[in-house]
Amino acid sequence: MLSPNRVLVEKFPLLQSLINLEETCWFNPKITSFTEALPDVGLTAADIKDASDRLQRFAPYLVKAFPETAETNGIIESDVVEISQMKNILQQDCSTEITGRLLLKKDSHLPISGSIKARGGIYEVLTHAEKLVIKAGLLSIDDDYSKLFSDDFRKFFKGYSIAVGSTGNLGLSIGIISAKLGFVVSVHMSADARQWKKDKLRAHGVTVVEYQQDYGVAVEQGRKEAEKNPNCFFIDDENSQTLFLGYSVAGERVKAQFDSAGIKVDTQHPLFVYLPCGVGGGPGGVAFGLKMAFGDNVHCIFAEPTHSPCMLLGVHTGLHDQISVQDLGIDNRTAADGLAVGRASGFVGRAMQRLLDGYYTISDQRMYQLLAELNSQEKIRLEPSALAGMIGPAIVHSNVEYLHRMNFTDEKLANATHLVWATGGGMVPKIEMEKYLSKIND
Repeated sequence: MLSPNRVLVEKFPLLQSLINLEETCWFNPKITSFTEALPDVGLTAADIKDASDRLQRFAPYLVKAFPETAETNGIIESDVVEISQMKNILQQDCSTEITGRLLLKKDSHLPISGSIKARGGIYEVLTHAEKLVIKAGLLSIDDDYSKLFSDDFRKFFKGYSIAVGSTGNLGLSIGIISAKLGFVVSVHMSADARQWKKDKLRAHGVTVVEYQQDYGVAVEQGRKEAEKNPNCFFIDDENSQTLFLGYSVAGERVKAQFDSAGIKVDTQHPLFVYLPCGVGGGPGGVAFGLKMAFGDNVHCIFAEPTHSPCMLLGVHTGLHDQISVQDLGIDNRTAADGLAVGRASGFVGRAMQRLLDGYYTISDQRMYQLLAELNSQEKIRLEPSALAGMIGPAIVHSNVEYLHRMNFTDEKLANATHLVWATGGGMVPKIEMEKYLSKIND
């Protein structure tokens, strides 16, 4: 009798490549129009506007609490830059011609916590804080939110706590903003988390609880702690629509940046976006926001480590959060700490399964190689997980079946824009970055 896993592999032969830790790609045959798939998500443009408005209300507070946001008037946003030299390197490395423009979205350098998690993580904490003070009669949405930056409000928030499970960057963003507001905050961190991230959190007065197990255990323990305390709010990266909406605001922001730069996105000028994926909340929310902003003219592709292909596994089999990479004997151990997740978000997988064009996996060694090349060619330094999306344009251009099915002619590809989403690295200590750069020679 065949084992359950063997039966699954026979039904889905692609899984053997995942088990073999081979770099693998899968383009989604069930992709459909945004309007048809929108009901899967259960959220609307009004929900994104609500999130955008809330962030605008908090902007005066963020300017006071984090002076580094003053330049953008308290709006947490990152630049888009062209990386033409890196495009040349990718073409050489992958022996594939890449037409169109190659851009980098530098969420790696977002203020406050230096990663994409500064979008969703900070937004969820601000949403929770707003609810508490409005309910207590201390704030109205018509007030100047800069008043929250005071000892009186910090004393108020000290009566409440926040808990989260994290591989690193989400914990960093939630820990920093929660501690600044005055919350008692604990971050439950998996074995994959970098020591410098733990040290930075502790320097902000955050309680860091360490585990020798992976992300799933850290999340479960954080959830259990929160259940013991009625005043403790647990932030659930796997299932939170609030986190998802915080990320989704990025769509309208990118559209404004493209409009300002004169970058066209339409049927004849497709936009491809490559998003590193861990549990799925960050890339899922961003992809939803991009779909809302650009409709069917944007094509989102998720990138995962070969050792942690949880979203590809969940969506490809249709099992979503009912299967983990460990179920197939994959170890979920990767240098891309932010992506070291064995079981994908069921909410994101189901919500976005007809809106994402494809998925691929990338090896740790290739991420280190790309990290060194980006530093050499563009003088931009990222952490390993942020390089997962970099080979996306080469994968798209080399997949003839996908290009034909989607009617991406040579002319359309020549007019295309490829946007690689850099998810983290801006706050990596210099000594840690030097270790990353040295890995190319290992």
